[in-house]
Amino acid sequence: MARMFRDRHADILKRHPVWRPRMLHEILDETAAESPDRPFIITDAVTYTYADVAERSKQAAGGLAALGVAQGDHVALLMANHPDFVWIKYAISRLGAVCVPVNFLNRRDELAYVLAQSDAKVLITMDRFRDLDYLGMLDDIAPGWESAGGGDALPRLSHVVVRPDAGAVRDGVRTLADVYGDAPASVNSDAELVSDIIYTSGTTGQPKGVMMTHDMLARASFTSALTRGFDDGWRVTFSLPMYHVYGYVEGMLTAPWVGGAIIPQTAFDPAETVRAIVEHKAHDVLLVPTMTLAILEHLKASPTEMPDLVAVISSGQRSPKGIWDEIRARFGDVELTTGYGMSEVTATMALTRVGDPDDKLRETNGRMRDAGPAGSEDLRGKLVLYRVVDPQTGTVLPDGETGELQARGLCVTQGYYNKPKETEELYTADGWIHTGDLGHLVEDDYLVLDGRLKESYRCGGEQVMPTEIEDVLTAHPDVMQAHVVPVPDARMGEVGVAYIVARNGAAVTEDELVERCKNSLARFKVPKHVLFIHQADLPVTPSGRARKFLLSDRAIRELEIDA
Repeated sequence: MARMFRDRHADILKRHPVWRPRMLHEILDETAAESPDRPFIITDAVTYTYADVAERSKQAAGGLAALGVAQGDHVALLMANHPDFVWIKYAISRLGAVCVPVNFLNRRDELAYVLAQSDAKVLITMDRFRDLDYLGMLDDIAPGWESAGGGDALPRLSHVVVRPDAGAVRDGVRTLADVYGDAPASVNSDAELVSDIIYTSGTTGQPKGVMMTHDMLARASFTSALTRGFDDGWRVTFSLPMYHVYGYVEGMLTAPWVGGAIIPQTAFDPAETVRAIVEHKAHDVLLVPTMTLAILEHLKASPTEMPDLVAVISSGQRSPKGIWDEIRARFGDVELTTGYGMSEVTATMALTRVGDPDDKLRETNGRMRDAGPAGSEDLRGKLVLYRVVDPQTGTVLPDGETGELQARGLCVTQGYYNKPKETEELYTADGWIHTGDLGHLVEDDYLVLDGRLKESYRCGGEQVMPTEIEDVLTAHPDVMQAHVVPVPDARMGEVGVAYIVARNGAAVTEDELVERCKNSLARFKVPKHVLFIHQADLPVTPSGRARKFLLSDRAIRELEIDA
């Protein structure tokens, strides 16, 4: 039986009573010295202890140093949730270099953009993943990369290192096995160095590289372990990619604070997730609501006891209100949390509290996190504060009124790499950042997300918030997801198109959903079109949010609208 949250929370505070700034590899080394034989990475095939990961990271750092990587250099890492990802991350930290994790679903032009925009000196990449051939992409981007690096196309890229999958290795290719070497000399510890440049999800356009320091990531991951009440040896499973802040900060970086383990999966599958929870005795699972819904469908068909599971966090996108009752019915008596965050604030900076009444899960997106020793008195013991501002006047609004959420604090980025204009636009004159999200604050530091500034639209001069329509649609029992986007309309200026992901076996129709909206919403809010889409065809960010600008483009093509 799991210990009570308050006891687990208290033990973390005893273990870490004061905040000591440190680099990420130093946190790993402290745990490896204290508990060398504890598992850190658990897979179906092999388990790696803290001592294993620390040693492999030192060897990888030696190999990278031999390639000329030094403090401040940028190393791009194109890797699924393989164990190599973890020790390479820590290897880059040991050199004082900067990791540029790359979305492994990127296509050729997207990969070329990130490599060029980030000034990557070295690329470490898989040779392929699923149907993606990364070496073929490199052949197109920079012919001769095996010996010449990036050539004229990517002049800063000196070396490419390949993690080969099954099969023969191409002649002339430098592999991971070729770059392991003796541990390099340690860099001077400086937690204010930039550790990562993590590219934004890009729901509204071209990704931007968010700069994060070691201290930001350390404080954020510690606060996650504290507020979720990690016990000694806590095990977390997830398929969320570690190139994204959710899987990285809430997953990989949290475990060392309590000598815990991660159980990473390279792809999401509901049955495999349940199996991993059971077989590897996971205490915690990280999900986005689309994953949660898929697991609920699986558990409905194949009920499974998960006796070791203590906690479920389902966050990262808007949740259907009925999801929480269904989780309790299918998962059993687990601690449920949901939250709100973004790359620019180093992950989840608002989270419901363990033990909150269910109305907090249904009606809010979490409470500004109390960070214990990692927090600041100037921030009321938190890492990040939020305020709500009128987008037109800039007036700070009282609780209950909707406006743009703005943030400031210890975990707010210094800006976007190599994008001075966008960095300047990110900040307000008094030092807060624009989130681009619409929301409002309620009592006791809870916040409610109401939508995106750039996703609202005007139909016949009336402002429409897609989230209001989506809530009506997802309340239908046959609707798994609903995403409402605008398209041009000659008479109304813009009208709504609702993309629907239906549940398996559902027979819901377009007319039925339109009628449902007519009965619940003002006429200008009723979507003009309802289109059905398979979940696999839905363009999403790494955190599972729909890329709505791509859905708008798709709707324009499908409906043959003259844009």
